[in-house]
Amino acid sequence: MPSSTSSPVFITGASAGIGAAIARLALAQGAEVWGTARSEARLAELAEHERFHPVVLDLDDAVGALSAYREAAVAAGGFAVVINNAGYGTLGSFAEVEFAVWRQQLNAMLVNTAALAQAQLADLRRRAQGGVLVNVASLATEFPLPYMTGYNIAKAGLSALSESLLIETRHTGVSVIDFRPGDFRTGFNQSMQRPTHSADPAATADQEAAWNALEANLNAAPPPERAARDLWRAIERRHRGMLRSGDWFQTVLAPLFQRLVPTALARAVRWRYFGLR
Repeated sequence: MPSSTSSPVFITGASAGIGAAIARLALAQGAEVWGTARSEARLAELAEHERFHPVVLDLDDAVGALSAYREAAVAAGGFAVVINNAGYGTLGSFAEVEFAVWRQQLNAMLVNTAALAQAQLADLRRRAQGGVLVNVASLATEFPLPYMTGYNIAKAGLSALSESLLIETRHTGVSVIDFRPGDFRTGFNQSMQRPTHSADPAATADQEAAWNALEANLNAAPPPERAARDLWRAIERRHRGMLRSGDWFQTVLAPLFQRLVPTALARAVRWRYFGLR
């Protein structure tokens, strides 16, 4: 599961990065793929494949997003795998960025994604063969990124959602995966604006340091195809629960270090990692 020939797969945020890598791998494995983006033009390259079906879905529009998913599910005859991957980063001081910015991000990445997951889970439970629900969280769930408060909250919330659904699906044919990728070489940082100057010079310096560290880490990170392979293997073996993906330092050493040392020390090391004074 899924079969290598015709399992219908639904992926949000399929136009770039990890979402696009998952879509390409699923197509290579013979799956029919319905992938979403905010505009069909962003899916033009994938749409050249005969088994890829572009879906316009904007998570800022809760009603429209649910409608787009349901229309795709009818066209597919139901999905065997659904992957909630869409998201974005906003970098800035929580106290100084207008709260409307954080609200919009939380609504899109957490509230409206949870609404999608509810509809998807109901569909998967009705399938005789069950299926797989993947919520793409982040290692930011365990290691929050500095000056990315909305992103951290949303991803932690998705992990909590997945853990809750593991309880509710334990006697069903549905597998729930809390997928936590670390840094991958995508355009994630290019979609964010550079931080603006803060009223506090020290905060401005910290934001610049965090931005520079994020860019350096992403540029040195593995390609998104590695994340796609890790997830697809987990889907095929019907993995349930949390799955980390990334380099050895982020997925093995850092979590082990955090478990073994006092919290204050782990936090200080994490801050130094991002160049924070």
